[in-house]
Amino acid sequence: MVDRNYHLFLARVCEQSERYEDMLEHVNSLVTMGTDLTLEERNLFSIAYKHVVGGRRTAWRAIQGIAQREIGDDKEEFRQIIASYRQSIEKELRDFCYQVLKHIEDDLMPIAADNESKVFWLKMRGDYCRYLAESLDDNDAHHKAAEDAHEAYKQASSLALNHLPAIHPIRLGLALNYSVFYYEILNSAERACLLAKAAFDDAIPKMENLDDDNYKDSATIMQLLRDNLTLWTSDVHPVNEDQLNVEDVEA
Repeated sequence: MVDRNYHLFLARVCEQSERYEDMLEHVNSLVTMGTDLTLEERNLFSIAYKHVVGGRRTAWRAIQGIAQREIGDDKEEFRQIIASYRQSIEKELRDFCYQVLKHIEDDLMPIAADNESKVFWLKMRGDYCRYLAESLDDNDAHHKAAEDAHEAYKQASSLALNHLPAIHPIRLGLALNYSVFYYEILNSAERACLLAKAAFDDAIPKMENLDDDNYKDSATIMQLLRDNLTLWTSDVHPVNEDQLNVEDVEA
């Protein structure tokens, strides 16, 4: 029987060699061993799916842009070819999303040993339901994926607010992704800004107390929250240079 160290070692090798689909085989084997993942194993699992799904999300968006440019009666054949190729990428994207969601639901959440792990998996569930919502054309399926994402983010937020420090990178990452969900999926710039600003304001006084291991991750996420606030503010209020500067200072 192949042991845990074998899959962990090869998952590391696959990551370093950027063989992310091969990496999935090994992190999925770790998941099905029936014990909660270590911090390293959890991160490797997340990285593998992030790259495999992220590459397809990037390709899907690029093809959407190409399709919009192929306008005109003389380009119908090209549009059909692009549509067919887009559908094949959508299927791959959705299959991987369903795969990771099944692992989270069946294998990971039931044995999560602490609140940090639970928040991590609920956040990840929200993320991959959000990716499904992005790519689903069917109205009912889109709304179901969006509702599932919203529920996962709400559960994760409730746990994070009660059990994780405001400066914890998982709590900050959750706030970042939840705010993106409000902005991109629910089209609510105001709710997105409120959530992002609250997370930023809660964390900023505690930065000086953060240990070196988490400082870089937390600081990076806080900068992303700040960048998004700057970008989204003009959607909440009429564009006003002075007001945007105030928002930057307050954030």
